Amino acid sequence: MAHIKVPEGLPGIRGLFAFRPQTAKPMSELAEVLLHQPGTLTPGERELIATYVSSRNDCYYCQNAHGAIAAHHLDGNEETVREVKRDFEHAAVSDKLKALLAIAGKVQQGGKNVQSEDVERARREGATDLEIHDTVLIAAAFCMFNRYVDGLATWTPTDLNGFRQRAAKVARDGYLAALAGYVSGAGSEHADG
Repeated sequence: MAHIKVPEGLPGIRGLFAFRPQTAKPMSELAEVLLHQPGTLTPGERELIATYVSSRNDCYYCQNAHGAIAAHHLDGNEETVREVKRDFEHAAVSDKLKALLAIAGKVQQGGKNVQSEDVERARREGATDLEIHDTVLIAAAFCMFNRYVDGLATWTPTDLNGFRQRAAKVARDGYLAALAGYVSGAGSEHADG
């Protein structure tokens, strides 16, 4: 049971977004830019970064929600998602993504843990400054999202099929479209709380 009264039936961050739509919109806009809009990293790669950080933070909701979206982008390859969470250095992903995941893991521990040799490794593997920037911001944002979800003890379903079903819609339509499905009209009574 959540620490605050959120709308029933909306798991994880979705319930919190319905509770406080004023903060949901900018947070969803950030997710849209970082994870869904076109970029040089594929949406699947960016979702893997979010999933990896969420797994390191032991956020069950976020690692499964974003893991399902990553798998959807990877043609349903859930094994790659599990490999990245377990040991990304031996996962079936590019060397560039491995270097970026190493940076994301350092950010998850604390931003000052990222060293110049971590950035140099990513550059040697072909990462651009924008990709390095976005990796750090995805990792930092997901530390916030994970703590938001877990800090308020939101409800998390245990049936992974629900995550898979929602993943297809988010992968296709993006985060702002997904937000519209559970925030419209919700939360007005919570505007100041």
